[in-house]
Amino acid sequence: MQDVVIKTGKENMDVEMIHRFLSQDSYWAKGISYALVDNSLGNSFCTGAFLDGRQIGFGRVITDYYTFAWFADFLVLPEYRGRGVAKQILSHILAQPWSKRLRRIMLNTSSAHGLYRQFEFKDLKNPSYIQEIYRPGIHLQLLQEEE
Repeated sequence: MQDVVIKTGKENMDVEMIHRFLSQDSYWAKGISYALVDNSLGNSFCTGAFLDGRQIGFGRVITDYYTFAWFADFLVLPEYRGRGVAKQILSHILAQPWSKRLRRIMLNTSSAHGLYRQFEFKDLKNPSYIQEIYRPGIHLQLLQEEE
């Protein structure tokens, strides 16, 4: 997609748009509070796609910048999907010098396997090695406790 500008850093992100999408339109963070989104961005490598000054895409990486990264909250506004915006965000992140030295990069997706496979993501080599504590509704519980 022509004229898309990629920016990094939380200070360049439209946190309100990101929060709106995550809390209303995502399947993974529906109902998440603004404070949780804002704080999560402050502790991540944030990348945004902008068209005519408006943010149309986003992705964040939780990383130590040396050995491991988790890709999270990747999104493209519906009217801009299918135009290569996500690919531009992913390409920008994976071109970072620190990204090239990471031993493991992981993510979770329910529907974008084809996109991520274009960037060398594969099914887990040893899924039995991976364990998790999974609390998908924790952000809603935290929101209720804050009220």
